Amino acid sequence: MKTIEKYFPDLTDLQRKQLTELEGLYKFWNEQINVISRKDTENFYERHVLHSMGIAKIITFKDGTSILDIGTGGGFPGIPLAILFPNCQFTLIDSVGKKIKVVNEVAESLGLTNVVGIHGRAESLKEKFDFIVSRAVTAMPAFLYWTRGKFNKKSNNTLPNGILYLKGGDLKEELKPLKQKHKTTPLNKYFNEEFFETKKVVYVAGN
Repeated sequence: MKTIEKYFPDLTDLQRKQLTELEGLYKFWNEQINVISRKDTENFYERHVLHSMGIAKIITFKDGTSILDIGTGGGFPGIPLAILFPNCQFTLIDSVGKKIKVVNEVAESLGLTNVVGIHGRAESLKEKFDFIVSRAVTAMPAFLYWTRGKFNKKSNNTLPNGILYLKGGDLKEELKPLKQKHKTTPLNKYFNEEFFETKKVVYVAGN
């Protein structure tokens, strides 16, 4: 939590409490249902929570913004972002039912009324959203296919509605086919830890 507070010094008491409780909740659920790799549980706040919150260094979502987290797993990046932006609505979807069980249990334990966990595939969702977030669930061209037609036309944030994708490594080849406006921001611009040396946030304008 010290690492989180270093980069996000303006957290409210409630946000600090919710973020502090995350580790215990995920340790408990990880023993029943494996949603986080064992090696990552030792670096939980850095590799899961702070990594998810990297999106908040790119954009401050305005109240009322709707966000879809595709392939959320146990709730990343959706749960930490929902704590940071309590007046935004988050829909977290994953095709693995037991992972969504963890999402809903964690959200309920923290009192997050702005989170809905759905067991299913993104392609089958009929709703539209302002932003779609994710953590490296697939290569970008495939991800774009899943998100087609899922964006609200009207934008209310500093960035036009679109995708905010957390990914690592050299992305030049993967992003080359993209026709949409896009921008890659290295997270080591904001976070000093070695883990973030190759981590990036890719923004792609919605279709």
